[in-house]
Amino acid sequence: MADGFEQVEMTEPRAALEKAGAHTTLISPAAGRVRGWNHVEWGDAFEVQAGLEGADAGDYDALLLPGGVMNPDKLRALPAVQRFVKGFFEAGKPVAAICHGPWTLIDAGVVKGRTLTSYHTIRTDLKNAGAHWVDEEVVVDRGLVTSRQPDDIPAFNTKMLEEFAEGRHEAVGTGARAGRATS
Repeated sequence: MADGFEQVEMTEPRAALEKAGAHTTLISPAAGRVRGWNHVEWGDAFEVQAGLEGADAGDYDALLLPGGVMNPDKLRALPAVQRFVKGFFEAGKPVAAICHGPWTLIDAGVVKGRTLTSYHTIRTDLKNAGAHWVDEEVVVDRGLVTSRQPDDIPAFNTKMLEEFAEGRHEAVGTGARAGRATS
């Protein structure tokens, strides 16, 4: 994550993961702390637990990408973020992205041919990247869980927990179970 993530899109899914027994790690290209965005103003600061440069998708079972406009717009342009995100898809590991979070997926080159949803303002970006965009509360496509906005968090959390618990998907064929997630 980078500064400007929509705070509830990280805190509520993260709390759901931890309540289900997952260990989460906040990863960022920034050192120290990252700051959330609380609808129309700055929110709380959160400790970065692992730096992006040292992070490897192979060390985690799943990935959570919160939205907010600033956060994914900063992350999407970073080659290290693109490699990290792409590593989850290459390994068949589940990924959950909400609101503007799918912007990061576009630049990682992983949305083509997938069905997903997002905040309505990035619909055209997703379509231009080859995704099939739908306006639904939550969409699951081969381990990728997406939702539109904070109001969708309850449905997003339910499907995220299901997909993360399933672990790797058939394209990889391992059937591993998720026990550790990252946000």
